[in-house]
Amino acid sequence: MDKVLIDTDVLLDFFFDRKPFAEYSIEILNLCEENKLGGFTTPVIISNVYYLLRKTAKHNIIVEKIKQLLSIIEIIKMDKNAVFNALNSEFKDFEDALQNFSAIENGEIKVILTRNIKDFRKSELAILTPETYLKGKASG
Repeated sequence: MDKVLIDTDVLLDFFFDRKPFAEYSIEILNLCEENKLGGFTTPVIISNVYYLLRKTAKHNIIVEKIKQLLSIIEIIKMDKNAVFNALNSEFKDFEDALQNFSAIENGEIKVILTRNIKDFRKSELAILTPETYLKGKASG
C-alpha cells in the first residue's frame, strides 16, 4: 500500500468542493477510508485547514469535520530535526519545507500529494497532483 502525505490544498479542495479538483481529493480520501492508501498529514496542515474553514463555519462543526478526517488519515510527527532541515533547505516556502522533511523523517511516505508542485521541486520524494497519482494507479 502506498503511503502519501496529503497537502493542505488537497484537503481544502475536498472541504470547499473546489471544482474540478474536489473529485480527485474525494477519490484519494475514499482510498484512505478503504485502507487501499495510507494517507498522512501534519499538525501544520490540520492547523491551516482549521484556520481557513473557520472563516466560513462554526468551531464545533469544523472540529467534527476534522475528527472525521482523522478517522481515515494519520498525523505524522513534526519535530525539531524536521524544523532544522526545513530551515537549512533550499525550499523557498518554509511551510512546504516543514511538510517535506516531516514526510521524509517518517520513513514510509514516498509521495506528497499537492497541487503546488513547484514549491516542492527540491524534494527527494515523488511530488504528484492527486489527479496524476490516480491516473498512474489506474494505468499501473
